[in-house]
Amino acid sequence: MGGSGLQEARERRIRTGGVELRVAELGEPSRPTVVLVHGYPDSKEVWSEVASRLCGRFHVVLYDVRGHGRSTAPNPLRGGFTLEKLTDDFLAVADAVSPGRPVHLVGHDWGSVQGWEFATSARAEGRIASFSSVSGPSLDHFGHWIQRRTRRPTPRAAGQLLGQGVKSWYVYLLHTPVLPELAWRGPLGRRWPGVLERLEGVPAGSYPTASLPQDAAHGAWLYRDNVRARLRRPRPDAHAHVPVQLITPAGDAFLSERLYDDLDRWVPRLTRRTLAAGHWAPRTRPDLLARWIGDFAEAHEPGGPGADGTGASGTERAAGRERAAAPPRDAYGRRFGGQLVLVTGAASGIGRATALAFAAAGARVVAVDRDADGAVRTADEARAAGAAGAWAETADVSDEQAMEKLAERVTSEHGVVDVLVNNAGIGLAGSFLDTSPEEWRRVLDVNLWGVVHGCRLFGRRMVERGQGGHIVNTASAAAFLPSRTLPAYSTSKAAVLMLSECLRAEFADRGIGVSAICPGIVNTNITSTTRFAGTDEEEQQRRRSRSTQWYGRRNYPPEKVAEAVLDAVLRDRAVVPVTPEAHGARLLSRLAPKALRGLARLRPPL
Repeated sequence: MGGSGLQEARERRIRTGGVELRVAELGEPSRPTVVLVHGYPDSKEVWSEVASRLCGRFHVVLYDVRGHGRSTAPNPLRGGFTLEKLTDDFLAVADAVSPGRPVHLVGHDWGSVQGWEFATSARAEGRIASFSSVSGPSLDHFGHWIQRRTRRPTPRAAGQLLGQGVKSWYVYLLHTPVLPELAWRGPLGRRWPGVLERLEGVPAGSYPTASLPQDAAHGAWLYRDNVRARLRRPRPDAHAHVPVQLITPAGDAFLSERLYDDLDRWVPRLTRRTLAAGHWAPRTRPDLLARWIGDFAEAHEPGGPGADGTGASGTERAAGRERAAAPPRDAYGRRFGGQLVLVTGAASGIGRATALAFAAAGARVVAVDRDADGAVRTADEARAAGAAGAWAETADVSDEQAMEKLAERVTSEHGVVDVLVNNAGIGLAGSFLDTSPEEWRRVLDVNLWGVVHGCRLFGRRMVERGQGGHIVNTASAAAFLPSRTLPAYSTSKAAVLMLSECLRAEFADRGIGVSAICPGIVNTNITSTTRFAGTDEEEQQRRRSRSTQWYGRRNYPPEKVAEAVLDAVLRDRAVVPVTPEAHGARLLSRLAPKALRGLARLRPPL
């Protein structure tokens, strides 16, 4: 059905509260029921791509919210869109499509705002088995969030209020009389599909439907009937009585992640995931959303693994215990739950730490290294750290054919990679004249061509999928720090940095972020394998030992670099220096490049 809308769905009409709701159903009614609720200014068609992926596993139900799509509008409109009346509508639909059996609720945008009302209202207790929220906060939680920050107006609190206030510009406009209706029924309604395609990458097709101008005009009353009243007087008892999966698009232009900072106090059974997407994720990332929604619903189906009173599956409970004792890298919770992450150079050092950090955040991890045993160890540790799945692959990143086979194998067995971390690298020190052509080729083959192969093979699959992703390339502080003793290594890393900047520009309109991570002196085993050009074996070992001692005294852990990698993906950061010396070098390269050139002339005490 993908791309064809809901033409194959079975339809029914449900009368409630003076309106007639148009309901569409897909899949076998005997299966667990998933109810998808759309937001503003949408109709149920926004969920069509997700529904088509879920209907093989579930009985999928979508309905046009009152005044939207093919459902009728209340008369009069004023007062007809309160959350209380929307709760009546949901309960009528749930009773009709799944009598006597709780449903799995999913909401996007205003559908999620409604969903929070249903999931915290005593009237709906027992009718909902789980709730997945996408891009929509509880108005009650939002109201309390505002009150806490206005009562204690610290600079940070003021900044958060101001930031969300800017993102909520459209809310103020929707409260104005008449103007929103005129705009939507006029030029805005005609141009909206193009706006979504340009700004969010939403593909054209059966969405949005022809009813958009009328839907948006009616939907303005969702804001007018609810926002000011709830933000001024939020309910004090808005605690969720169901397990909640919070899915936060990292690129949401309308909602700050800070809105959910206090959510644990309202939701005792919470799973958090972060999605590399914009606000309209049901249209741009339906595959990943469908997988997360389906897995969460199955885990919390009555009698299922998550229905033991804790609200969590066995995997989630184990991950929770692991998180309680985990190092700081696990601060990302389950933000990458279900995403497929491939890390090269994963047998040790930064690569291993990064693979484990993504595992602790719930990702499925592919650990790649030419050291087969090391890759297997990392995959085993990733599963113990809470990965949704972990596999080891052996490949030399400098070997184009080996990388092509790797990309084909990973895609066929696990799917398209969501996050690619090109981390594999080798060290090479020595003056330019002492460095042989063979040594130049080797360091460029691994450090540069390995990144090129990864970006080309996995990046192309991200582009062809058309649903975004993220690429992280490990460069180095050496990329912007000239050195008389690291000409080959610095050149390779500077090339990685520029490649990353170029790809970031090229892939921006495809929803694919690209980040360059630039660590400084980090305590890894790269010093024990670094070659020192122009020296005999005895001198080689002496310098390796000396370098290892220096790095050990510095003792900057690779786990902190891994944290920077996860943060770069979540925040779509372009260039990320890690360690104080990396930040300093980056700053000097911009403000005082002459000083850096002077420092480059100094001989290191080796």
